[in-house]
Amino acid sequence: MSKKAINVRVTSMDSELEFAIQSSTTGKQLFDQVVKTIGLREIWYFGLQYTDNKGFPTWLKLNKKVMSQDVKKDPTLVFKFRAKFYPEDVAEEIIQDVTMRLFYLQVKDGILSDEIYCPPETSVLLASYAMQAKYGDYVPETHVAGCLTADRLLPQRVLGQFKLNSEEWERRIMTWWADHRATTREQAMLEYLKIAQDLEMYGVNYFEIRNKKGTDLYLGVDALGLNIYDKNDRLSPKVGFPWSEIRNISFNDKKFVIKPIDKKAHDFVFYAPRLRINKRILALCMGNHELYMRRRKPDTIEVQQMKQQAREERALKVAEQEKLTREMSAREEAERAKRDAEKQMRQMQENMERAQLELAEAHNTIHSLEAQLRKEQLAKQALENKEYELRELTAQLQSEKAMSDEERRRLREQHDAREREVFTMRQEVERQQTVTRQLETQIHTQQHYGNHNHHHVSNGHAHDETATDDEDNGERELTNDADQNVPQHELERVTAAEKNIQIKNKLDMLTRELDS
Repeated sequence: MSKKAINVRVTSMDSELEFAIQSSTTGKQLFDQVVKTIGLREIWYFGLQYTDNKGFPTWLKLNKKVMSQDVKKDPTLVFKFRAKFYPEDVAEEIIQDVTMRLFYLQVKDGILSDEIYCPPETSVLLASYAMQAKYGDYVPETHVAGCLTADRLLPQRVLGQFKLNSEEWERRIMTWWADHRATTREQAMLEYLKIAQDLEMYGVNYFEIRNKKGTDLYLGVDALGLNIYDKNDRLSPKVGFPWSEIRNISFNDKKFVIKPIDKKAHDFVFYAPRLRINKRILALCMGNHELYMRRRKPDTIEVQQMKQQAREERALKVAEQEKLTREMSAREEAERAKRDAEKQMRQMQENMERAQLELAEAHNTIHSLEAQLRKEQLAKQALENKEYELRELTAQLQSEKAMSDEERRRLREQHDAREREVFTMRQEVERQQTVTRQLETQIHTQQHYGNHNHHHVSNGHAHDETATDDEDNGERELTNDADQNVPQHELERVTAAEKNIQIKNKLDMLTRELDS
């Protein structure tokens, strides 16, 4: 064979890698190159998938040469790096963040493309976690209406099921997105997977089969065992075979046989369309059963070291996140205190300007009062002069006995005129005194109001309250046992909604919103 280099392109869920291999390169050698480049150590979940010459998706065999397998011999060989096997419980089993991200992206793509059926209310909740994982905390000033237009948010089936436009869907997702504040991107991915792993089609590989009667059925292979489904219902299995209850599986050409441990139980026989389908079924069964048994045994030294390293890395990340959270809280508190101080300064400035204006008005009023007092004094002086003249005329009128009638009449007219002038001047003095009292009252009122404003400026303090939300977390310990009498812990499995009452309440609320 030619020793010319062969170009290979491998696409993962978040990257595209290119390699050059030789005709003698094995599947394992190529696989090792890929996982080393990605930095992945939990390699037992993953495989390299390609489309064979007949158009069927096929997993690359690691123990054979790449070029000896049914790979399309194009100028560049194309493979997909995908999860081949799934954990029973992502929170308990996944160790590395890179593993978490690859599972998250693959499961999310499966849900959005409707390969994994997801109810509408769960789709909205998952979309909110996806936004947290992609963008971080929801910020109302930044994440305005229409900002998620370019994102794939929900399965097309869900969008067409309800009479809601894109803005209404976006608003519902943003409401729940805001509820995930302070959740890290890794935590958001984990919460997404914890909910998604409870979906009926999560982690299931389906194969078209027929029973002895020729009835079309589906065979589902997953982490817990084998299930048989009606052709039109891939959600609810008709018959289930947990790995712990299967004694043997085998195939002969298109015929496939499942032998239960209970020897009294009948074998289950079905037929696949092609021999290569049975080979794929058997390979998936062997891989899933191996992982099923491994989970129920003590961890190997390698896995223990990986978990210890992951715990240390996550503890460091948690410490960094807590430090960042404290710094952000301190900055927000400082900014809030600054805003409060600026607001208080503005209020003080406004009060000061108001007080200065009132003081100027008071000064004007005082000047008016002083002028009024001078007027009043002059009016009093003039009144006293007129009263004095009137007294002189009265005395003169009374003392002039020999005065002629004409002189007496003229003198009396002058006396009457002086009395009228005195009366008028007394009225003017009284009016001036009234104006003076009004001005004095106005000055007193302004002084009292000014003192009140000064007290308000000096004693204006803001009061803050800080609320703390408690958040509940659920967890379950796994028991590792030997191969014999393997316990079926999967029968005691509870969903994320059952573990976490907050998730259940969110899903119930979303269901009511969509139904209304």
